[in-house]
Amino acid sequence: MVSELVLLRVCRNGVGKVRKFHGTAVSSAQAQERIKKLTIYRWNPDKPEEKPKMQEYGVDLNKCGPMILDALIKIKNEVDPTLTFRRSCREGICGSCAMNIGGVNTLACISKIDSNLSKPTKIYPLPHMYVVKDLVPDMANFYNQYKSIQPWLQRKNELASGSQQYLQSLDDRKKLDGLYECILCACCSTSCPSYWWNGDKYLGPAVLMQAYRWIIDSRDEETEKRLDKLRDPYSVYRCHTIMNCTRTCPKGLNPGRAIAEIKKLLSGIIKKDEPGLKTIAAQN
Repeated sequence: MVSELVLLRVCRNGVGKVRKFHGTAVSSAQAQERIKKLTIYRWNPDKPEEKPKMQEYGVDLNKCGPMILDALIKIKNEVDPTLTFRRSCREGICGSCAMNIGGVNTLACISKIDSNLSKPTKIYPLPHMYVVKDLVPDMANFYNQYKSIQPWLQRKNELASGSQQYLQSLDDRKKLDGLYECILCACCSTSCPSYWWNGDKYLGPAVLMQAYRWIIDSRDEETEKRLDKLRDPYSVYRCHTIMNCTRTCPKGLNPGRAIAEIKKLLSGIIKKDEPGLKTIAAQN
């Protein structure tokens, strides 16, 4: 009986030492900081006398989420509340946090922080756009161009709103895949050299892809009118197939292909297919 008690005490003491050792190891690991340097573009319109500059911040990766947006939020909340950027969904859906990270136009919310601590990550606003403040670009021209393509369904004999559905065959619906997913983040347009130099006239990859999305829609009946608006020398034909747009799209879409299809429609090489399902006939 005595030997059993001694053995039990030894076991308990041993477990206690193991627990203490394990706790010490965890504490040491937590104490070791992993500081990642972020060099961020700064410009304040309220201080026009100050030139734009790059400001460096350090973020402990052990106390930060895995994405660039997590680091930016941490800096704003804990280090510098004047840092300005856009963000909303944090899931690559809204396109608000589009910026140039490490030389690539992408979304901060789906861009992982480079774990290489010896190399700082440089963050700029989207290139060749007017800057509102820090990482916030002026999107007014981009949205005006999007508005110009009339991104809504157009019918020649429009009935009262809500009076009927516009049906579509499965094959016609598949033609919209790879087009409707665009979130209008402008990553593709601001990576295009043609858009840099002719942004006032050339619509750019993002807007042209959306134009094609409505042109090819079997339910839309104003195809020719839409194409006529794109026949000038600049709206479409400033595209030189550089394909920066396709390489940088954070959603994996192919704006270059959409622009090529518009050119074929404008030249008459191809024509829009007849709808696979007659909406009016199906309703009557």
